[in-house]
Amino acid sequence: MTEEPAEEAAVEQTNEDVRFDEASPVTGASRIEAAYSADDTGQASVAKPGASGQVFTQTYLPWTGTLNPRWARNYAVYRHHMLGLVKSGHRPWPILVRVYLVLVLIGSIGDIFPVLLGSLFGDGLGQVFMVSRDSLYAHVLGFFPRNVLYYPVVTALIVGTMISEDRLNGTSALYFSRPITRFDYVAMKYLAAATVLFILCVFSLFVYYTVEVLAMGRGWAWIVDTFPILLGATAAGMLLVVTYTSLGLAMSSVSTNGFFPAIGLLALVLGSKSVAFLVALIFEQDVLYLFSPYDALANVGQALVGTESNYEIPWTWSLASVVGMNVLSLYLLANRVASMEVTRE
Repeated sequence: MTEEPAEEAAVEQTNEDVRFDEASPVTGASRIEAAYSADDTGQASVAKPGASGQVFTQTYLPWTGTLNPRWARNYAVYRHHMLGLVKSGHRPWPILVRVYLVLVLIGSIGDIFPVLLGSLFGDGLGQVFMVSRDSLYAHVLGFFPRNVLYYPVVTALIVGTMISEDRLNGTSALYFSRPITRFDYVAMKYLAAATVLFILCVFSLFVYYTVEVLAMGRGWAWIVDTFPILLGATAAGMLLVVTYTSLGLAMSSVSTNGFFPAIGLLALVLGSKSVAFLVALIFEQDVLYLFSPYDALANVGQALVGTESNYEIPWTWSLASVVGMNVLSLYLLANRVASMEVTRE
């Protein structure tokens, strides 16, 4: 009877002396002390009930006033995105996006400066930049810098967060809880993004052509000869605006952040161009140009403007490819917007 307390004391003394560190051998035995570490004076930590509180009652009342017409509600959505680029109180665009848009706008109308210099010092100085088939095509579908640094990057910056932020923050409830249909919601966002790209691409084309007419004193005969070329370049520019906007908004609708749509659009436009070029250079196969948005647009644009084609595939195939890209993008966009919740996702 007297040996048991002595053995228990010895075991307790042994357990107290054993300490483990990083140099201790692995023996397969473990010690669980956390459950038995409290002494007789230990007390449980229990949350105290609240001394006071207040319950807020939210009552949602139906709107009994007169609604604005549909066009006014849609214009409010469109104005929210567009005026945010130039003034506060609307969509808060980052300052870097605004600065980049100004730089791209200056670069887009950069063709007019050599024309003005040519009008002052003679035709020879600005002859390269005068209106022609090649110059009008290059203004819209020139690869560098317009379709590398200007149009794809601007589209990525504009559409990257248009729908993805609504999915992330639940701000779509601001639209869907009001008498705004999902079609109007996505249509106004599409129109806002397309307007920015239209100004940089197509409107600057008309400015370039008008400056040429006024500065060089072109007559009606010259206008009659070059106006069909201008219409072809305008059609090519509209195809570019629609295609880039459709691809960008489709990617924005499947994401909850602005990084993936922007990088995805740039990778699709520039990456597919690089892959198609390498395949055509090494294996002499042009079929991948049909899957490159830029090359498909360039092939169609060369046919519309009437300049020399750089592609062996028919331009009608490229036109079918462009139409297919837009149809698939709009289908994906419509499905994603139709499934959007009115809360944060």
